Amino acid sequence: MTSGATTRSGGATGAKPGETRLGLVRRARRMHRALAEAHTDAHCELDFTSPLELLVATVLSAQTTDVTVNRVTPALFARYQDAAAYAGADRTEMEEILRPTGFYRAKTNSVMSLGAALVEKFGGEVPGRLKDLVTLPGVGRKTANVVLGNAFGVPGITVDTHFGRLTRRWAWTDSEDPVEVEKQVGALIERKDWTMLSHRVIFHGRRVCHAKKPACGACSLAKDCPSAGIGENDPVKAAKLVKGPEADHLLALVGLER
Repeated sequence: MTSGATTRSGGATGAKPGETRLGLVRRARRMHRALAEAHTDAHCELDFTSPLELLVATVLSAQTTDVTVNRVTPALFARYQDAAAYAGADRTEMEEILRPTGFYRAKTNSVMSLGAALVEKFGGEVPGRLKDLVTLPGVGRKTANVVLGNAFGVPGITVDTHFGRLTRRWAWTDSEDPVEVEKQVGALIERKDWTMLSHRVIFHGRRVCHAKKPACGACSLAKDCPSAGIGENDPVKAAKLVKGPEADHLLALVGLER
């Protein structure tokens, strides 16, 4: 497909109706620049000091919040400092540490199995390649890309719930499949920006573009968003929906304040 071609439905794959492939790329990159301006402090919100800590924290983040994981991991990381320690952990002790994260028995199994696999396959070290990471128990592409992007500096797109929801709202993708979303979005944004793109989209999903009621009237991306208007459009009411410590900055970008 050439840069100006459209699909039979009138738009490039993942695009809004009538939008060419070139138009989609240009719009996606404008929106990414707006995200960079909006979320200047975007980062991985899991606390870690090593690839192993990030890998474990990411596995634990399933079906709970990063805030909860960050409350639990200081004690966990102090008690288990390498893969062998996780593999040989006392199950009851680890379960008590992980209990606040929910599904703590299953997560204990995952972390202990993860430690054992690292020892057996990789000499106790976290590998720095996607194809190796996804062979580990409990590690899919999402977790692997978090680790690669934030612990190894290898660009990766993290398709979590926020990322999938927002990129579909923005018509960057038309897929519900995380691997396909990663592929389609990765074709729009330069590879060097993939990791930061992931952080910025996730920040935007948590602070502005909420699942049930997005703050459309207070969003600096609205002019390029084909879904603008599905949420709260009144600027004053929308301003009250913007969350996080960066709320004043986000509102100032659209000429609003609390």
